[in-house]
Amino acid sequence: MMRIIFGILLGLLVACPTLAAILLAILGSIAVAVATYPPLIAVAAGIWAWPRITARVRGWVA
Repeated sequence: MMRIIFGILLGLLVACPTLAAILLAILGSIAVAVATYPPLIAVAAGIWAWPRITARVRGWVA
């Protein structure tokens, strides 16, 4: 199912270059915001690491 959705998304971006430009502009502005504001990097790292940390702690406690 994800392949189909990804294919549709790629097809849409190729068929409508304006949409691709808008998407790249949004992703670029997010990347710049994250790179220039270190607390966002910390939040993203915490969101990414939280499930791994809790699974490891559960392994120690149980």
